[in-house]
Amino acid sequence: MTGFARVDGHADGYAWTLEAKSVNGRNLDLRCRMPSGFDQLEAQARAEVPKTLARGTVNLTLSVTRTSTVSQIRINRELLAQVLELAREIEGAGAAAPRLDALLTVRGIIEPVEEDETEARERLDAALKKDLAAVVGQLAAARAAEGARLVTILNGHLDEIARLTDAAAACSSVQPDVLKEKLRAQVAALLDAVPTLSEDRLSQEAALIIAKGDVREEMDRLRAHVQAARDLLAEGGAIGRRFDFLCQEFNREANTLCSKSADVELTRIGLSLKASIEQLREQVQNIE
Repeated sequence: MTGFARVDGHADGYAWTLEAKSVNGRNLDLRCRMPSGFDQLEAQARAEVPKTLARGTVNLTLSVTRTSTVSQIRINRELLAQVLELAREIEGAGAAAPRLDALLTVRGIIEPVEEDETEARERLDAALKKDLAAVVGQLAAARAAEGARLVTILNGHLDEIARLTDAAAACSSVQPDVLKEKLRAQVAALLDAVPTLSEDRLSQEAALIIAKGDVREEMDRLRAHVQAARDLLAEGGAIGRRFDFLCQEFNREANTLCSKSADVELTRIGLSLKASIEQLREQVQNIE
């Protein structure tokens, strides 16, 4: 969920830079740093950003500078008429007629007119809203590109989890013949220890022994979780929260597997499985 985007703009004597950065985060946390007087743009950002981004800490920064004062030119026609009348009088007296460019230099004939600041600010606000949409779109694209790279990494972890699950299922200690032999030995030990054990109690003890040694249910659920994770990756979109929950389910099954294990090899596989699941979970924190 990391990314960076920047948009530069200028219009009507203003220049601005709008930057958006995001880092990993469980929830969406939007932090805005804007000059005084741009509260409207911040409100717009808080309304629009959640429509595009679902997770991560997003820092939105705006800097605005005034590059020049935009003005228009107005001719004081009344004063110009007076100057022209005076020029004609001078020309009638035999003096040379003054040049037009000289007349225009007379103070007050050409006056600068300041543009209405309200109109300029409205155009600036409209341009900033447009650039806000652009910078959020760029940030989303950058995060999507990172997500595409993460898909390969996540699939690699899922492949390893599937491999370890198959290894656990193939472990000799969970094979039916081995389980039957172990059950016979444990039942015989019970009968030797408690010769008067009733049939009901013996059945209960045997059922407990079978339940403790049988990890086929955990294997089935781990395989189902792997498939569910692959389906999430294929689905795309904002899947981070659901994937995070799925990692918890992965870890729960791995813990159960280790607690049931009475075999060194199966325990070793279970611990490797937990390590792979933790690596998967760490990467899931990086997706939206």
